[in-house]
Amino acid sequence: MKRVFNQHYLILTFSTLLAFLIGFSTEAQAQKKKKTKTKDGVTSTMDKGSIEAAITEAYNKYKDLKEGKNADYIPELAKVPSEQFAIVVVTADGQVYSKGDIDALYSIQSISKVITLAKNIEDSGAKAIQDKIGVDPTGQKFNSAVLVEERKGMEINPLVNAGAIASTSMIKGNNYEEKWKTIMQIHNDFAGRQLAVNDPVYKSEAATNQHNQALASLMNSFERMYFDPAQSVDIYTKQCAINVNTKDLAMMAATLANGGTNPVTKKKVVSPQTVAHTLPVMATCGLYDDSGIWFYNVGLPAKSGVGGGIMAVVPGQYGIAAFSPRLDEAGNSVRAQKAITDIVNKLNLNPYLVQPKP
Repeated sequence: MKRVFNQHYLILTFSTLLAFLIGFSTEAQAQKKKKTKTKDGVTSTMDKGSIEAAITEAYNKYKDLKEGKNADYIPELAKVPSEQFAIVVVTADGQVYSKGDIDALYSIQSISKVITLAKNIEDSGAKAIQDKIGVDPTGQKFNSAVLVEERKGMEINPLVNAGAIASTSMIKGNNYEEKWKTIMQIHNDFAGRQLAVNDPVYKSEAATNQHNQALASLMNSFERMYFDPAQSVDIYTKQCAINVNTKDLAMMAATLANGGTNPVTKKKVVSPQTVAHTLPVMATCGLYDDSGIWFYNVGLPAKSGVGGGIMAVVPGQYGIAAFSPRLDEAGNSVRAQKAITDIVNKLNLNPYLVQPKP
């Protein structure tokens, strides 16, 4: 009788243990799928299939959308094929997901302002940017001269043209060549590869940048330029003409998402402290005079360029980029905005969308 009891007890104990192990394994797998830590300690909240599905869905939804038009105030930008469309997501541990014309090259334009800003913060400190340029949204057009006059070159930000030209003038270097070398290198480091200037775009912009020259002169009259104004404008113009593809933009965004270290090359490009001061300026000033609308609807730091690219940062997780040359009236890519917004919503990446605790 005792032996039978022991056998039943052992069977019951083994069954209970087996059920517990199966349940624990199932729960662990569910938790792993929900939230996985990489070997570098970076947290990811989505699996590969979810990311690929979100990209594909957004691409298919907007690939035939024809709203907006190419920028034409820079003649070369009007020549970019309007049908080109690409989406790329790079995770903070270096995984790349893409769809569309991902190898198509185009000029980085105003997105370069973010990279130059980050370099200045890294080299001169966050307070220097706040004091010498400003970090306030302007509420004005990106190339406004009225605002510069009203504020005497103060309390603007490095993502509008006047502030961006001043930011370029702040880059360390004793002359044009040294400053340009530094700017080119920081863009290479963020992208994780050697980039090049689109010479036709550079020449086209240089021939039509009289307004930027005027902004630099006006800034200089208020002693808010930190290098020769004419040379600073030329460096800035060349910087905006750097050629990138959409993977490059996503890699730049992923470098910011990864605390300033490129997730593929593993090179520390800037410090986490620099990123912490760069992202808020992107959040408040990144999409020209529609920056507030973007942040209200998406909740992520982002930066657009009139070349058609937009990059967005999910801190600690992803860099997201999209490209389409057709722009809205504010100068932001129509399809890129819609695609990134849909991906953020599909993957629940808006950090302000918080579910209440039970």
